[in-house]
Amino acid sequence: MIDVHEIIKMQEETVARWHRDPVDNTYDGLLQVACEQHAFNYKLWHEEDVARSVDVSDARIAQVKRAIDGLNQKRNDWIERMDDWITNRLEQDRVETAPDARLNTETPGSAIDRLSILALRIYHMDEQLQREDVDEEHLESVRQKLHVCLVQREDLSNSLNELLQDIQAGRKRHRTYRQFKMYNDPTLNPYLYKRQPA
Repeated sequence: MIDVHEIIKMQEETVARWHRDPVDNTYDGLLQVACEQHAFNYKLWHEEDVARSVDVSDARIAQVKRAIDGLNQKRNDWIERMDDWITNRLEQDRVETAPDARLNTETPGSAIDRLSILALRIYHMDEQLQREDVDEEHLESVRQKLHVCLVQREDLSNSLNELLQDIQAGRKRHRTYRQFKMYNDPTLNPYLYKRQPA
């Protein structure tokens, strides 16, 4: 149903490409949905960098914070869309879930999101290794962190692959979990709805 290695390849290739060229999405199926979600993580990563700058104005920080909130909402919306895509595919394939099938602690969409963040972290760790303005101690620290990231990606991709196989075989139950981010909803955030004119 889903090739985890293709997802990782897409995430790696797009992170590198998007650092040179505008963000694009040339994929189909789940890869298209995963790429869209990955793009929000990419944008979030770089807004977070700006948010931690000490040489920008308070007005710029407020602007960045609002952008981060919006991007994070979209990131979570697209995690749900990945899980919805999987639900639809299971229905198309008429997969029957065993009555005693258990739920996983994390949905495939959430795991793909974590792989997306790891792709960004790995890219930027590797970027650190190209620096010429740092000492060997810094480089060695980065090498160790990069090694850990690569091990984590391998472990996570193997676990996700096993989960997807279990879901496809009906041994595990699949469900989309809605995030319901209350802070972005003016009807659910008390700070916002208490300040609206009657």
